Amino acid sequence: MDQERFYGESFAFEGSWREYAPIAFTNLLLTIVTLGIYRFWATARTRRYLWANTRFIDDRLEWTGTGKELFLGFLMVLLLMGAPFLFLQFGAQALILQGHAGLAAILTAMAAFTLFYFTGVARFRALRYRLSRTWWHGIRGGSDDGGFGFGIQYMWRTLAAYVPLGLLIPWSMMSLWNRRMNAMSFGSQPFAAHGRARPIVKRFLLFYLAPLLFVLLAIATAGTFGSAIGGIWVTSSFPPILRILAFVVIFVGVYALLGLIALAYYAAFLREAIDNLTLGGLQFSFEASTDDWLALFFGDIALVVCTFGLGAIFLQYRHWKFFVTHMNATGTIYTDELGQSQTKASRHGEGLLDALDVGAF
Repeated sequence: MDQERFYGESFAFEGSWREYAPIAFTNLLLTIVTLGIYRFWATARTRRYLWANTRFIDDRLEWTGTGKELFLGFLMVLLLMGAPFLFLQFGAQALILQGHAGLAAILTAMAAFTLFYFTGVARFRALRYRLSRTWWHGIRGGSDDGGFGFGIQYMWRTLAAYVPLGLLIPWSMMSLWNRRMNAMSFGSQPFAAHGRARPIVKRFLLFYLAPLLFVLLAIATAGTFGSAIGGIWVTSSFPPILRILAFVVIFVGVYALLGLIALAYYAAFLREAIDNLTLGGLQFSFEASTDDWLALFFGDIALVVCTFGLGAIFLQYRHWKFFVTHMNATGTIYTDELGQSQTKASRHGEGLLDALDVGAF
């Protein structure tokens, strides 16, 4: 019985930015010349390179998707969703002009909830498509679930997360991750995800409470701050110009610092989610720390700023390399038992995801 047992680095990225540069620049040029149409083929070309230079244990991955699939998927979404929503938009305006504002509001709300629902479906189907086009040892992944039930789960769990002032967002994110991954498989083996929200709550609360602290600090700095207890007022002695400058610095710093705190939260979320993901006898883990994420984030900014925006074509390469480099798996895999997936392979790309501009992960 063939098997692979490993406890060290199971994932490795063996590409280089010098090899990738001709692909990136050609994709950029052809996308500009074709007024954006080539971007579907550019995506497929980029994935073929990234997958082909990603090694898992003893073999490299293979991307079998095509630009035509992505393009046709996008066209299908435009026909199925674009035309009705365009009609709805002008229809709502006509109803308002005719004095039927209530009916127009109902139609607009229905359209918003429909988009909300299909956002969840898009996230599910994009991951299903990418797994179905990812091959290793001649075996692919996929799912027989169409994702329509997940769209409903996405709606109510997301809405439920915001009912108690957003405090259930970690639960919503982790439960949706688990449900989506549990519907996927690779070969004949199903994924099993059982991430928990409790380990990431502390970092979420830091992100949650930070804006309140910033608001209190800004009020105290800008002028006077009134205490609700005893009617005591504390007046700042700073000159007006210094108070204004301090307020501007705090206001700008809020967005920067909140972004960094959100990054720290996402780092914890991804570690918890992937560390509790299994496939047969494999136990996955993700070893990127918050410092690693910060290095990636500031590296992206420096690359884009120092190249006057041109370096943005290398961001996908950097992010994929980062993800693969910090992925790991331990355990035993029996290659002769890892049969071919019997799931249906999607005939079209993630057009819905592309149209709604949301990420698969």
